[in-house]
Amino acid sequence: MSFETEKQKYLSMTVEEKRKILKTEPTTVKQILTWPEYWKKNKSSIGVLKGDDPEKVDENLASKVSIWEGDITKLEIDAIVNAANSRLLGGGGVDGAIHRAAGSYLKQECATLGEKPEKLQECYRNSLSVAKQNGARTIAFPCISTGIYGYPQRAAAKVALATVKQFLVNNPDSIDRVIFCLFLKTDKDIYEELLQKYFAFE
Repeated sequence: MSFETEKQKYLSMTVEEKRKILKTEPTTVKQILTWPEYWKKNKSSIGVLKGDDPEKVDENLASKVSIWEGDITKLEIDAIVNAANSRLLGGGGVDGAIHRAAGSYLKQECATLGEKPEKLQECYRNSLSVAKQNGARTIAFPCISTGIYGYPQRAAAKVALATVKQFLVNNPDSIDRVIFCLFLKTDKDIYEELLQKYFAFE
């Protein structure tokens, strides 16, 4: 069976059919707390925002954002963002995990895309724009460029949150949930703190 035929077959499957081919039970969006739910549940143990004044948003907007610790490939959502190299060939870290989970056809699909290197802010904005264009209502991001590319974690989180916030403000009806998939405790601590600035709702 050709790659294109196999791709179309998968895309036409029901959720139940897709779940049958997974090796583990997926995590759905409904299982992941929104930022307001997460804050209300964990605020006594979350570090307090340091220095920066919070930027108030409507709670509905804050509810479009989540943080989650786990394997990004186990999320049952519309789109996951791959922190790939410029050739999309499947290296280490998140990129390698996605390619291992997806199998050989993902490499063939990536070969058709021809991605060019972009600045970190553009990575988030372009990913959200592509999601919107393709009708993807839920999307997950890893901590792009903070691994082998060495972008400082806190600075990267500020770019991610500011860019996502601006996109959601400008496109309030295009995305239902943006999930920041965090692997390291240091990333979790940073996002817990900075979400209080960029998505303050109280």
